[in-house]
Amino acid sequence: MLLKGVADTTPLMFNANLSDHYSCQLWLKREDLQVVRSYKIRGAYNKMAGLTEDQRSKGVVCASAGNHAQGVAFACRKMKVHGVIFMPSVTPSQKVKKVKLFGKEYVDVRLVGDTFDEANTEARRMCEEQGMTFVHPFDDERVIEGQGTVGLEILESCKEPIDYVFVAVGGGGLLSGLGSYFNQISPQTKVIGVEPSGAAALHAALQAGEVVTLEKIDNFVDGAAVQRVGQITFPIAQKVMDDLVLVPEGKVCTTILQLYNEEGIVVEPAGALTIAALDQYAEQIKGKNVVCVLSGSNNDITRTEEIKERSLLFEGLKHYFIIRFPQRAGALRDFLNKVLGPNDDITHFEYTKKHNRESGPALVGIQMEKKEDYDALLQRMEDNHINYQPLNNSRMLFDLLI
Repeated sequence: MLLKGVADTTPLMFNANLSDHYSCQLWLKREDLQVVRSYKIRGAYNKMAGLTEDQRSKGVVCASAGNHAQGVAFACRKMKVHGVIFMPSVTPSQKVKKVKLFGKEYVDVRLVGDTFDEANTEARRMCEEQGMTFVHPFDDERVIEGQGTVGLEILESCKEPIDYVFVAVGGGGLLSGLGSYFNQISPQTKVIGVEPSGAAALHAALQAGEVVTLEKIDNFVDGAAVQRVGQITFPIAQKVMDDLVLVPEGKVCTTILQLYNEEGIVVEPAGALTIAALDQYAEQIKGKNVVCVLSGSNNDITRTEEIKERSLLFEGLKHYFIIRFPQRAGALRDFLNKVLGPNDDITHFEYTKKHNRESGPALVGIQMEKKEDYDALLQRMEDNHINYQPLNNSRMLFDLLI
């Protein structure tokens, strides 16, 4: 195989805990253990291996702020091909350093613009001006073919017939490659795509019947957050995919924490998508053989607090309020004694005393042990005539204040 000695043959690992939880036989395809900690090396290297000597001599270009950049950088060093990688200027320095580490002297990293689109525009311009080859993260037949080797390895490793395989979806490269291979070799397997709710570009394309560009997306699941799926990948996805599941970003965060705490597995948000989708398929997969692809583990440790916060909000365990406290001594003490439940905890409190007013607003964050405790908290606020406004569902106020 072309990728032998370049991309690792990652393990297909049976997971007893998840199998017991969902009453099925569940395996994890551990692309998070890949040499660049994601499957992206497969497509990048396969694309570059197909270039002519003339094309290689002129070099390659890509635009990426994440896993694709690392895959291209690794391939450049392995093949001794010069590469220029455009990344947004706001890319965390840790990611920039990793790309340079993988590429060494064969890669030139250029920080351009504030968004991926600006970096991508510059990358395309350089290709046209200097006759270099653009290595697309997903919308390229050679890239799709490389990603398809994930499916090949799954079927070679698993001795049981596979009923379901869950695959994360961003631009559609992995889904198209893996799905095509399964459709040919294991057509009875149901291929389930999993997309983040805040960046559901494939879902929008399926509804429209053509590729569309989303005006706004949530970039949190950065390895699978694109505004537009590929022109090449879309019709392939339509053909090979049996269903598409949308997963809220908060659910992804809960799954990241569970995988770390219960399994000792570190994944990036996109890497947790397939596991996060299983609750929606709990009935269908009972007694079945299931494979979930863990697509990557390039998680930034500085995001841990945000991940915990998003998880708590999604699970209904943390709530924010604007509360107008009477400006008198003991008002906060009364709130703690009469309103706060025995298992409730104030985790956020901002209050500025205003002179010559009867009451002053405070921004209060309350974490509870069980989501069922929320209704009781609201009832105690009503009983004690607390002037309050919940913020969790007031998106504009929440984003402004939290």
